[in-house]
Amino acid sequence: MDHSKSKNLFERAQHHLPGGVNSPVRAFKSVGGTPIFIKKAKGAYLYDEDGNRYIDYINSWGPMILGHAYEPVVQAICERAADSTSFGAPTELETDMAELIKSMVPNVDLIRMVSSGTEACMSAIRLARGYTGKNKFIKFEGCYHGHADSLLVKAGSGLATLNIQSVPGVSAAVAEDTLTSPFNDLQALQTLIVAHPNEIAAMIIEPVAGNMGCILPKPGFLEGLRTLCDQHKIVLIFDEVMTGFRLAGGGAQQYFNIKSDLVTYGKIIGGGLPVGAFSGRKEIMQHIAPLGNVYQAGTLSGNPIAMIAGYTLLKELKENSGIFSKLEQTTKKLAEGISAVLSSKGIDHTVNRLGSMMSLHFGKHEVVDFETARQCDMPLFNLFFHQLLHQGVYLPPSAYESWFVSTAITDEEVEATINAVRNFN
Repeated sequence: MDHSKSKNLFERAQHHLPGGVNSPVRAFKSVGGTPIFIKKAKGAYLYDEDGNRYIDYINSWGPMILGHAYEPVVQAICERAADSTSFGAPTELETDMAELIKSMVPNVDLIRMVSSGTEACMSAIRLARGYTGKNKFIKFEGCYHGHADSLLVKAGSGLATLNIQSVPGVSAAVAEDTLTSPFNDLQALQTLIVAHPNEIAAMIIEPVAGNMGCILPKPGFLEGLRTLCDQHKIVLIFDEVMTGFRLAGGGAQQYFNIKSDLVTYGKIIGGGLPVGAFSGRKEIMQHIAPLGNVYQAGTLSGNPIAMIAGYTLLKELKENSGIFSKLEQTTKKLAEGISAVLSSKGIDHTVNRLGSMMSLHFGKHEVVDFETARQCDMPLFNLFFHQLLHQGVYLPPSAYESWFVSTAITDEEVEATINAVRNFN
């Protein structure tokens, strides 16, 4: 494949953007080589500036669940944009969107729209602190909840990709209020809580981690979190920026039949546009201004273009419940096909999968948390990434990221991907 235009664009970008990118993982520092500059996308495919085509397993990190440039969403955006792109004032559409989300998600009374998943998680933590009157919170090693200062402690994903152990600019005072615990380890969590009696306001978790690869919760783990939070009066926050409206119409709460106190969402509720939301029980949410004194605001919160895109997408997911079983079947076939080929080559590996999220880890051991993810063969993954990229398969450029499957990926794309793995050596 010719990537000369991408190379020239990257050289130019480095004179104007830090590292030549606007989000670190895009720089390909983990896997090496030059990042691919995308020109357009349609359905299951990305097209770069050199005219190369790739089967896309990133899907904008999740929200393109129905494929790229999904026609009803594109049409809705175009029609709404003619009425202006922003008002900074209330619209009926914001209420329509909230009503739609509430009709799909259990245990949600009130919703606050924001502009990103980072903002949603940051605001949910602030709300939990204001509601409980306590300052500390627990996050799980390897889970990423955006780049707010307190959330960057042991945050997996981009930090792990770049081997950043501590983040300059995050003060020790801020970091002291962030407690960390290993994913999938209830005993360690209980010990941590006991060590900080009546100090912990909240516990935030990706119910299925997507930022150290796709890491599934062990049976009983999420149930154990719910029990511990109830016992110690801790607000349980599900970060469903990835799992929301992807594992099921009601997200992880529905899939696992576990109720969180607050839940956060990201770009999928904007059809891929910059948007987020935090939501939960009225008892807690009524502490947000203007009902309460916990302040949060945003000029672009509830932006009409993002709202109509998200409304159109979520309405389709609600009305066509077969989408989720179709996605699961496709992802299962992909995961099993890749695993069978690698096994036939004698390559040690693990494929983690749940619903339409999956990840590939090279090594003999089971991958259940951040530590076991870090023990995998990263150079082998980097080689795998580039060989598949050369054959027209675009994977996340980091072993610490989940893959995302869309409904636009059919048996044809699955077979093409498995054939590309057959050529891996």
